[in-house]
Amino acid sequence: MNQINAIGAGDRPQHAPHLNPNERAILSLLQRNGAMPGSDLARQTGLSAQTISVILRKLKSSGLTQQGKPVRGKVGKPSVPITLNPFGALSVGCKLGRRSCDLIVMDFCGKTLFERNLTYDIAIPQTVFTFLEESYADAREEIGTKASERLCGFGIAAPFEIWKWGASDGNTPEEFLSWKDLSFEREIARFTDLPVFMLNDATSACWAEQLYGGGRQFNDYAYFFVSTFIGGGIVLNQSVYEGTRGNAGAFGPLRVGDRAGRTQQLLDVASVHVLETALAKAGKDYRDLWKQPQDWSGFEDEVKDWIDGAAHAIAQACMSACAVIDFEAVIIDGALPRDVRNRLVEVVRAKLLKEDSRGLLIPDVAEGVIGGGARALGAACDPIYNQFFTTA
Repeated sequence: MNQINAIGAGDRPQHAPHLNPNERAILSLLQRNGAMPGSDLARQTGLSAQTISVILRKLKSSGLTQQGKPVRGKVGKPSVPITLNPFGALSVGCKLGRRSCDLIVMDFCGKTLFERNLTYDIAIPQTVFTFLEESYADAREEIGTKASERLCGFGIAAPFEIWKWGASDGNTPEEFLSWKDLSFEREIARFTDLPVFMLNDATSACWAEQLYGGGRQFNDYAYFFVSTFIGGGIVLNQSVYEGTRGNAGAFGPLRVGDRAGRTQQLLDVASVHVLETALAKAGKDYRDLWKQPQDWSGFEDEVKDWIDGAAHAIAQACMSACAVIDFEAVIIDGALPRDVRNRLVEVVRAKLLKEDSRGLLIPDVAEGVIGGGARALGAACDPIYNQFFTTA
């Protein structure tokens, strides 16, 4: 992951030691593969048994790894599996969305230990940062002092240039436009000295799918995340490609044709704000779409029509993406109820077969597995991966 505008990166907490490439490589192998004995770590890294032993002692003394029970039954000494210590490092993840904000605390193995959510009509800075400060205080109290000392960073997943995405009716409050001149780092520093890491929100969701979802079964894929506005990410050689400015895979602006033959941006056809507009016209409250747990069964007519239109546009976007990079697959996830996501994926598969694929190879279409929490989870991954793992 790319570290952007990290506060105090040179003054890391004592529990976030500076690690050399070999130490990072070992931690990365344990993260990807689970428990491994030292002999397997030596074989996969090419390091000597003595070097592995020295590194493992350091990692254990730092609280980053722990030993499992010896495995007996083979010739020679019992094999001792090494695993990550879940409380070796913790991180905070924040998803700033156009309809809601989430804050989580994640452990070293990707488990969520704490979670808070706030919904609103539009994201106002004062409202968001008050929520983050209060939720962070609650999180520290809930996980306890000892665990709080292992916090290593504060990751934030936010839309690229959020101030450009105001209210759909044009009545955007002046406070919302102030996001343009606001410093996330300065605002977060008001209540914590943790280093701050920034990611594009859809890219963050892509990271979560790659690390903790089903992304690892593919080497290369395009990732679409459907929320208020659709976005995405790119994975090449099993690593998320963020681009030099952190905005790669911004599929929302892709030009597609809607069912009436008009050319529009993908985000104007395949985003949930299109469904919100349809519900408003039908005299229904679009806010019900974001109530947790999500249940869209009361809007079946509008949802069915939206799925058909969104899938039509996403299928075209898939072919356009594959014309640039020969993706073997496309993964579709989003802040949607599971049944709606499943239906959307099925319709995209069907419509993709009807697209003009001359000169192209049609990709597999897979369903993402993490859902609406992917952006906050990816944000929480960022501090840990920047400081403890290799991402190549």
